[in-house]
Amino acid sequence: MKHIFGCCAVLFFATTLVAQISTTPTKKSKAAAFEAELQQLRDDRAADRKEIDTLKQEVTLLQRQMQRLNGGLQQGQAVALDGRGLEHSGPATNQPQLQAAALHSVVADTGSQSAGAPQETALAQGKETSEDTEHPLAIHFKGITITPGGFMAGETVWRGHALGSDINTPFNSVPFNGADASHLSEFFGSGRQSRISSLAEGKLGSATVSGYYEADFLSAGITSNNNESNSYTLRQRQAWGQAALDSGWTFTGGQMWSLITETKQGVENRTEATPMTIDPQYNVGFSWARQYGFRVSKNFGNSMWWALSVENSQATLGGHAVSGQNNFVLGSQGTSSGLYNPTANYSFNPAPDFITKFVFQPAHLGHYEAFAMVSDFRDRIYPCGGTITATNGVLPPPVPCGTGNIPNASGAYNTSKLGGGAGVNLRGTLAGHFDLGVHLFAGNGIGRYGSAGLPDVIARPDGVLVPVRDYQGLGTLEYHSKRLDLYTNVGLEYGARTAYTFAGKGAGYGSPLFTNAGCNIEGPPSATGTNVNTPGSTPGTTGSGTIPITGPTGTPLTPGFNTSNPASCTGDTRSIIEGTIGFWYRFYNGPKGRLQWGPQYSYIDRNTWGGVGGNPNAIENMFFTSFRYYLP
Repeated sequence: MKHIFGCCAVLFFATTLVAQISTTPTKKSKAAAFEAELQQLRDDRAADRKEIDTLKQEVTLLQRQMQRLNGGLQQGQAVALDGRGLEHSGPATNQPQLQAAALHSVVADTGSQSAGAPQETALAQGKETSEDTEHPLAIHFKGITITPGGFMAGETVWRGHALGSDINTPFNSVPFNGADASHLSEFFGSGRQSRISSLAEGKLGSATVSGYYEADFLSAGITSNNNESNSYTLRQRQAWGQAALDSGWTFTGGQMWSLITETKQGVENRTEATPMTIDPQYNVGFSWARQYGFRVSKNFGNSMWWALSVENSQATLGGHAVSGQNNFVLGSQGTSSGLYNPTANYSFNPAPDFITKFVFQPAHLGHYEAFAMVSDFRDRIYPCGGTITATNGVLPPPVPCGTGNIPNASGAYNTSKLGGGAGVNLRGTLAGHFDLGVHLFAGNGIGRYGSAGLPDVIARPDGVLVPVRDYQGLGTLEYHSKRLDLYTNVGLEYGARTAYTFAGKGAGYGSPLFTNAGCNIEGPPSATGTNVNTPGSTPGTTGSGTIPITGPTGTPLTPGFNTSNPASCTGDTRSIIEGTIGFWYRFYNGPKGRLQWGPQYSYIDRNTWGGVGGNPNAIENMFFTSFRYYLP
């Protein structure tokens, strides 16, 4: 019995030991379990870090955009968030609805939703709310925020004197009484100013990187017309990239508004203070350009900015040559294979334009800018290239030209002239509802930066380029309320007399020896032939005083559409004055966008330099309307 009991006891202990061994993990299995748990913790930490980085980027974007918006609010202005279809329409302090739309857009851009627990729960579960579905103000893609923008426009223009132009007005082409177009009015309707845009923003370390693209349809291809399809080409307005460092330095490159253009907030892109006109050529006296540029700027505490910009240069030639002058060249027509317009002139620029600007924006005390620009103009001169210098003893060529007065390239050389100018922009808010702005820009060779497009340079009889002295000035007064914006502008551009006398004949710009006797005498349209472009003239003007130019060089004249310009009419512009008045009324401004309508009236007075037969002037009356829907 004892043996049986002993055997049972041994069997029990053996069974218990085996069970214990089978249920106890080995060191190897323990390590594997620990490693799996550690990996899970690592994965969770990496996911948390990624989520934290994303939140940091979004918070930084929010802080930067709120900073910009706050700067505009301090000045009593709404920052122009073009990427969201928001334009300046008065002091933000007087537009709660616009402020709410801008703030709602900023919050949506950063993905910050705090409208209540149910919505937060839905977002946490990865579900879309009805608000997200109906009002997606931005698109989040791979760590960047993409904001579409723009507007759709239906616009009209009526002019008392025909210009053959869409809603974009060529101010320096207002016809004299001797032009047949001066006796015909014109009406055009257009949707071509409709605009599309896209802004992309993201955070990269200590910098915010962004890119912006903007386009409209105010461009004409070789098949564009108003006959049936009204098919006009898409036009690039802006396309640039930017890196804004947290230290206040910003680097921007691409096609953008020139640094000369006034801004509302510091020197920041997309805050340009353009006139509120319907006319996309804006107003006479407004200084601007949209062109290639590389800009470096520094923000000093949101109260002072400095910027330097290197921008595309382009010399525009004006004035009139003495008959036979063909002794210089500064550019050519565009090359099709080089993707330039073969019917337009392009100067061979020796260097870019250099522009610098200082901006002062003390809190609640207005916005002040001071800027300066330098340009370099160059051409190649052929002393023996024309019959003037080869036969006249007043300006002897530097080398013998040979016998027979045959033009040749002997002694050809290059010469250049510096141009440039300086200006100021002043803007402030009065009585909470009124914005008062003053713009002044003066210098030599700055004509192309003015809305009227007066010439930069003329050529002396010996072929040397001379910059034309130019003055540009604009005053604006705007009234803003919740639904209504009223505006009025008065602008002036002036081109100084830059004239020379050679062999008893006038040359250059505004010479008192030029004849203006026929400016008010109407003649019949040309019946045959082709357009001829002469030195110093451009399509749409009268070349050398006698040859009418009504289109691109070499274009056959079509009966009924070959308008005439008066003969014996030089008509060099001394000054152009424009006054505009208009308003914008917003029917709706909220989360579904903005719907507005407005009219504009403009009066233009084009005055000329006096010559033989007087100094004629030309008057234009224009009336615009615009109906627009802006994306939210």
